[in-house]
Amino acid sequence: MLIFRCKFLKTNKLIHELTVTSIVWQEGDYYVAQCLPLDVSSFGETREEAIQNLDEALSLYFEDAPTENLPSVKNSELVEVHVRYA
Repeated sequence: MLIFRCKFLKTNKLIHELTVTSIVWQEGDYYVAQCLPLDVSSFGETREEAIQNLDEALSLYFEDAPTENLPSVKNSELVEVHVRYA
């Protein structure tokens, strides 16, 4: 797993730059990239393709969503959780 920050440029009349916390992991034959604060994700056959697809998904997300007051993920940590089920 890799946690990275990606910069997002929104082009309209003004250019907005936004840094979001995202995570990438391999799941089977594919890589998954997910923006944690917004719960937006995408996938690809390579890590780079998954990140590019996430960038595109975020661009589409922000076409209609305001960029003010975005949720923030701080001090993220990977933890193991022991689950019991019947």
